[in-house]
Amino acid sequence: MSYPFDPEIAAAIPMLPHVDFLDVAASRAGMAELIASMQGDFDESGVTTRDETVPGPEGAPDVPIRVYTPDRVATKALLFDIHGGGFALGDLEVDHAANVELARDLGVVIVSVEYRLAPENPYPAGLEDCYAALEWSVKHADELGIDPEKVVLYGVSAGGGLAAALALLARDRGGPAIAFQFLAVPELDDRLETGSMRKFADTPMWHLRAAEASWDYYLGGPGKRGGSDVSVYAAPARATDLSGLPPAYVSVMEFDPLRDEGIAYAQGLLAAGVPTELHLFPGTFHGSAVFRHATVSRREAAERRAVLARVLGVEAG
Repeated sequence: MSYPFDPEIAAAIPMLPHVDFLDVAASRAGMAELIASMQGDFDESGVTTRDETVPGPEGAPDVPIRVYTPDRVATKALLFDIHGGGFALGDLEVDHAANVELARDLGVVIVSVEYRLAPENPYPAGLEDCYAALEWSVKHADELGIDPEKVVLYGVSAGGGLAAALALLARDRGGPAIAFQFLAVPELDDRLETGSMRKFADTPMWHLRAAEASWDYYLGGPGKRGGSDVSVYAAPARATDLSGLPPAYVSVMEFDPLRDEGIAYAQGLLAAGVPTELHLFPGTFHGSAVFRHATVSRREAAERRAVLARVLGVEAG
């Protein structure tokens, strides 16, 4: 199927590497190569980073995290970053360049978490790792120089799904206070029944077959996605009570299989009385933001910065 992508994005599509998500090992290697080629040599000045491990869930391994501390701290808020990768790919390097830039430009401390990946470690391993890292961050607020009442969750794709789940989990466990959830192109629904999921079966970067594999990995094998026993903490789109959740920003891409589940989740939050902003970027597909030169990608990046600046309490200039 052909799609009316934004012309600047369409022209760059042939540059994308072909990665078959059904081959997890190859996909991980391909993602690492893509990240390395995109980042290259970038400016890391003005930010101190340190890697450490924090206690994991009971009976589980410790969780690696990376802490970004800007030389110029402009807010006491914490940005808690959860990387994407379909629940099966990625590590601390995925968001590294972006985190350095955000920490420096916004003057915010960032904690990024490297959770256990599926299929080796299916749900709830990854989510519980995120929760453990979040609890550690709040308990070490003085050390980090942050206000434990001003935690902003930030995630893209599967990271957005995990961020939404983490907000639900923190609410229901009476855990750390979450001030805001930034859900970029979130992966939320294992049922794969939305119109966009069925229609956009062959889009670049992400499509129906990849989504099927992703949920099979995350839920512990074939035959579980779409079932009646899938937890709302695995697939937040299944949650029927969204009341009491923190305010949210949700972004979706026009030709993304995940588009409609993101829109539906934003509508659900609004219906539950949760202040929510929703933005659809035209002519885009899942992951098209890698083409940073495109005008629509620059718009998305500028809006991300403006939204985060507002919720973090810093100037967006």
